Amino acid sequence: MMLAASCSGTEAKCRGEPMMHGGGWWSYLSYDESKGRALVDRNLIRRVWNYGRPYLGKIGIILIAITISSLIELIPPLLYRDLFDNVLPNSDYTRLNWLGFGMLAVPLISNLIGVVERYFSAQVGEGIIFDLRQGMYEHLQRMSLRFFTHTRSGEIISRFNNDVVGAQSAITSTVPSIVTNSVTLVTTLAVMLSIEWRLTLMSIAVLPLFLLPARRVGTIFRDIRREAMENNAEMSSIVSESLSINGALLSKSFGRAKQDRERYRNSNEKVRDIGVRRALVGRWFFMGLGIASTIGMVLIYWGGGYMVLEGTITAGTVVAFVAYLGRLYGPISSLSNVQIEFATSMVSFERVFEYLDQEIEIQDKPDAIQLSAAEGHIQFQDVDFQYSPPPTMAPSNGDTELSEDLQPTRRQAIEGLSFEILPGQLVALVGPSGAGKTTISYLLPRLYDPSQGRILLDGHDLRDLDLNTLASQIGMVTQESYLFHDTVRANLLYAKPNASQAELEQAAQAANIHDFIAGLEKGYDTMVGERGYRLSGGEKQRLAIARVILKDPRILVLDEATSHLDSQSEALIQAALEPLMQGRTSIVIAHRLSTILAADNILVMEQGRLVEQGRHDELL
Repeated sequence: MMLAASCSGTEAKCRGEPMMHGGGWWSYLSYDESKGRALVDRNLIRRVWNYGRPYLGKIGIILIAITISSLIELIPPLLYRDLFDNVLPNSDYTRLNWLGFGMLAVPLISNLIGVVERYFSAQVGEGIIFDLRQGMYEHLQRMSLRFFTHTRSGEIISRFNNDVVGAQSAITSTVPSIVTNSVTLVTTLAVMLSIEWRLTLMSIAVLPLFLLPARRVGTIFRDIRREAMENNAEMSSIVSESLSINGALLSKSFGRAKQDRERYRNSNEKVRDIGVRRALVGRWFFMGLGIASTIGMVLIYWGGGYMVLEGTITAGTVVAFVAYLGRLYGPISSLSNVQIEFATSMVSFERVFEYLDQEIEIQDKPDAIQLSAAEGHIQFQDVDFQYSPPPTMAPSNGDTELSEDLQPTRRQAIEGLSFEILPGQLVALVGPSGAGKTTISYLLPRLYDPSQGRILLDGHDLRDLDLNTLASQIGMVTQESYLFHDTVRANLLYAKPNASQAELEQAAQAANIHDFIAGLEKGYDTMVGERGYRLSGGEKQRLAIARVILKDPRILVLDEATSHLDSQSEALIQAALEPLMQGRTSIVIAHRLSTILAADNILVMEQGRLVEQGRHDELL
């Protein structure tokens, strides 16, 4: 019985070291002769292995269990030979009973060892995938805002789901399969050679029929794997965009449901077609392996039968060899497919590493300064900024949304900007849409770094400050308030996890939202829905303001914070914000006269430049 190796999808363009010749099976695994490039480079394998180092003890137990199990499974063919050569001719009932007991004990012991091996294998595999998934999440969490504005959320989700699951398969299935088959092949060949070397040579004469097809099929399957992953990522992006609340609202309001269905159908068809192609190529490949194993079995029956007739060997030896063929050709089939299995499974690691290799644009210096309490003295000194694309992935996989050469070059969002905000001042940013007001609000909490110039807080360059310290000093309310699909309480506690109920209510009262919350069916334990869509725009905005009030920051940044409120609610919010702003540095982006009138200084922006500044009466 031939052990079928798993051939699940495959990938396209590999970016490894140029050419690696080493000799033996390694060069066969690593080098694609047809395209003159490495299929799986040593750096990739070394990097994957580094994730396995913490589990070396458990890996050792796995190898020992595999070796013992493989040795035990060599016994049954020897029992078959003894049955035909000794027990049956001699009518030895006692020996027959012992053989029956042995045939029952071997699979029982082997399976018990297999349970132990599987337990530790799962621990190693799941542990490595946990480390990989956690590492990718923490790395992406540290990426600048630029990365997320150039990457679709569906693509990120696909990396966490499809690619990490593929990497998990490599650890828990492919690698143990390679080890098991290698041990089984070596031990089986050793026993076969000790029994009859001529039949052993006949058995391995068909080896080229196993190896040659894999050289071509390996490349095909890698191409299929990469294409399948990209198609799945595209389909995930369509789902996350069109079936979100915003996407569904847009589709229904513009009557584009039919077009969206067709768009999804086209992507779904690509996934279907690549799956059919994968199955068909796999079927042809395994059919070839099946024919090769059949040819080998015929040779054993023919050659062995001839030797029995000549009196050279016994019939029991032929029976044992036929039993060993399954243990010989199964591993050969799997190992001949190792280029396909191992190389394609590495695609998942490759795609995960593409994200892990993304440079972290905004990060702390080794000697970053901790600010326990900022005064709020802000200075912009000749600041330039451009929304350029993030660095291209290394290695590139053709993802257009992340490829720098495919992104349009945008003009300077901020150019030669210099101004100063004294501690405790309220500063209003005004100007037409696209003037650079929101960009300033992004630069201050260091969501981006300036292209040129520098921004100072209390005399310190923002790039010299600890990011967590900086975040603790600044509170932001943006134009689009984001709420988690959770309770009102959970959304408020995001600002201050240890806040008491009294503090929550005080913040909500200051934002004029407490009475509304108290009137809900479950009060502060009411679910707000996806992105807070169970609330009106004004209610979401007031809840966001309450969250910032609860944080109690030294610096406030309000980007059209009252834009979704009616006149009455706005007046109440303004009244609530006035005492909150006392003693704090506040930057408010607003078009409403009521906000501008109260400002200590007004910065008038136009096309990324500061065209004038002063109090309202001065500018008039």
